[in-house]
Amino acid sequence: MSFAGRVALVTGASRGIGRAIAVGFAAGGADVALVGRDEAALEGTAAEVRAARAEARVVTLQADAADSSQVEAFVTRTQDELGRVDFAVANAGQAVDGLIVRAKPADIDRMLDVNLKSAFFLVAAAARPMMKQRSGSIVLISSIVGLAGNAGQAAYAASKAGLIGLAKSVAKELGPRNVRVNAVAPGLIDTAMTDAMPEKARAHYLATIPLGRAGSPEDVSGVVTFLCSDAARYVTGQTIVVDGGFLM
Repeated sequence: MSFAGRVALVTGASRGIGRAIAVGFAAGGADVALVGRDEAALEGTAAEVRAARAEARVVTLQADAADSSQVEAFVTRTQDELGRVDFAVANAGQAVDGLIVRAKPADIDRMLDVNLKSAFFLVAAAARPMMKQRSGSIVLISSIVGLAGNAGQAAYAASKAGLIGLAKSVAKELGPRNVRVNAVAPGLIDTAMTDAMPEKARAHYLATIPLGRAGSPEDVSGVVTFLCSDAARYVTGQTIVVDGGFLM
């Protein structure tokens, strides 16, 4: 997969899956724009990007992806500094667990803002230059919880399920302009978020994964970069599950 001369914008790029996606694009030849709220962590991602390809152009954009005005601004800045936007990956995410009868409105609002509305804003902003250039690929990072649900994660599941509906709808809108939109639904992936899982819950998941292990951020990155590559030029409106066989 060659991304030479192309530009990828990744939200939630500070660490974990977002960081691996950014590095994967850079290793394939792309220049990258990194979006996140933690400036120091973004610089860490930038360092890994440059380690993967020394000549890669990197822009770090400290912003809240759940703020529509900030989203518009960082898409515009990416165009100004890197010349174009070919790929946009909505990876910003947050999880606050708890039974629905104890759910706090503020927690529900924040998960919908970060997990779903941020992706909506990114798609809307990135679609404009992509439609004009009549090419582009957008990937939304959902979750297997958005497909199967999970007790104690109603708000998180709803927000991640919303991404799948968003991907399908926008794929139909943008397809005539040769802009593709897909979702990726990771399962148990070794990140800071899953490190906080109770050991009993983690053991349960591992026992039911046919491949017998948790995934790595690079396992997700490989699927994302494939979906943005020319090898996937006839793939749109799909949700690709990356879970080691858990949902079979």
